[in-house]
Amino acid sequence: MLKKYLFLTKPGILFGNFVTTLGGFFLAAQGSVDFLLLLITLLGTTLVVASGCVVNNVIDQDIDQKMQRTMNRALVKKTIRPNVALIFSVILGLLGFGLLWFFVNAYAFGFAVIGFVVYVVFYSLWAKRTTIHQTVIGSISGASPPVIGYTAVTNEFDVAALLIFLAYAFWQMPHSWGIAIYRFDDYKNANIPILPVARSIRRTKVESLLYVILFAAVLNGLYCFGYTNIFFLITFNALCAYWVYLSIIGFKAENDQIWAKRYFLYSVILITALSFSFSFSYVSPAPHLPIF
Repeated sequence: MLKKYLFLTKPGILFGNFVTTLGGFFLAAQGSVDFLLLLITLLGTTLVVASGCVVNNVIDQDIDQKMQRTMNRALVKKTIRPNVALIFSVILGLLGFGLLWFFVNAYAFGFAVIGFVVYVVFYSLWAKRTTIHQTVIGSISGASPPVIGYTAVTNEFDVAALLIFLAYAFWQMPHSWGIAIYRFDDYKNANIPILPVARSIRRTKVESLLYVILFAAVLNGLYCFGYTNIFFLITFNALCAYWVYLSIIGFKAENDQIWAKRYFLYSVILITALSFSFSFSYVSPAPHLPIF
């Protein structure tokens, strides 16, 4: 039974957000890591994300039963009741938000609220079912954890926080569309108007390439504004160059599903490597360029 509750929280999404929170924290810490603060920030953020994922499972029951990869989820199989799942979500959320509010700071708490509300209300309840812009809207929630990690240390929203927010949001688009192409039939059967289904796979490949370029351009701002060192500049652009290469060869792919799986997996490798690289690619002391 515990395993069923664990899978309600979507462990894959939890791990991804754990890694990006860690990246934001490392960038801000500049090599001087407060491990207790790090632990509380990671735990609080993970609990908030888990709460949102459980609510998403409740909302998506009708969609999940039409998709091969989700049709065996506990709520679809009715091995967990929706009201019990919602209680579980409330407990997770209260614990997570409480940790961030009482033991971190208002910035971290605020971005957790933004991420949660966007994911549950604007994405799950509305955009996912109605518009091709669902991925853009959902990207706001995906970009919140690294900012939570960053502001947990700095207690301010500065230029670096803005850059990582924008960049991680841009990363979400090709990452998510890679999944959508790979699982094209699932999304089509569930009548989800995500870009490759609602428009075309070719258009999705074009827009994915554009967002990869935007992702690279924006995050290079960390070096331009003096937050990261030359190691970051070289390795990050090398990683992005390969993602651009994968984007381009996608136009001649003989099998879109095989290409999309490779494309999606590389996006995970890239963001993981990037987030961990912030533990040693920072500049200290970092410039003081607050926005608010």
